[in-house]
Amino acid sequence: MRQRLFIGAMVGALLAVISAAVPARAEYKFAYVDVQRALNECDAGKRAKADFQGRVTSLEGRLQRQQSEVQSLKDEMEKKGMLMNADQRQALQDQYMEKLKNFERDYKDSKDELQAKDQEVTAKIVHDLAQVIRTIGERDNYTMVFEKGSILWGAPGIDVTDQVIRSYNAMHVPIGSLGEGAVRPASVESEQAGAPMPSDFGTDAAKKSTISK
Repeated sequence: MRQRLFIGAMVGALLAVISAAVPARAEYKFAYVDVQRALNECDAGKRAKADFQGRVTSLEGRLQRQQSEVQSLKDEMEKKGMLMNADQRQALQDQYMEKLKNFERDYKDSKDELQAKDQEVTAKIVHDLAQVIRTIGERDNYTMVFEKGSILWGAPGIDVTDQVIRSYNAMHVPIGSLGEGAVRPASVESEQAGAPMPSDFGTDAAKKSTISK
């Protein structure tokens, strides 16, 4: 609750600054975009989500097979271990420990791989969405376009998410290709300071969005 009140206070303060900077007769025009919904419903997002789910299914199948092999060896040790001689028990135990270690390593690597792919594709699509939002904002003379998650409430009439989705779909471009700036996952630690990014809006929205939702 405190965080939401803080965000609301920040938005209010920002609007106050805008009010002071813009002449009194000027008309304010605001809009907001649900970036997560745009990510889910745009054509690029749907394709990315389907590809991501395919990767998840493939990795889960492989890990389940490995887990079954580990469990089978464990069961064999528990049922037959006492009937084996010392060398046989040791050989079976070594085989079990090796497969268990491989399973644990592959599980971690698969999880990291999926997370990295999620961040990479999400960053590229949100990069494009940010460019589309900027174009719509400039074309339609919006004073400011907010991300839905950063406001406490907004009238449905100023939600331009559907317009953003339609505009992006109509472009038929490779993901991450709109505007300038290299697109890289925002969380990559090796990213150099000052590297070009699509916009603060796009970068921040990418951190809060994901194709895995």
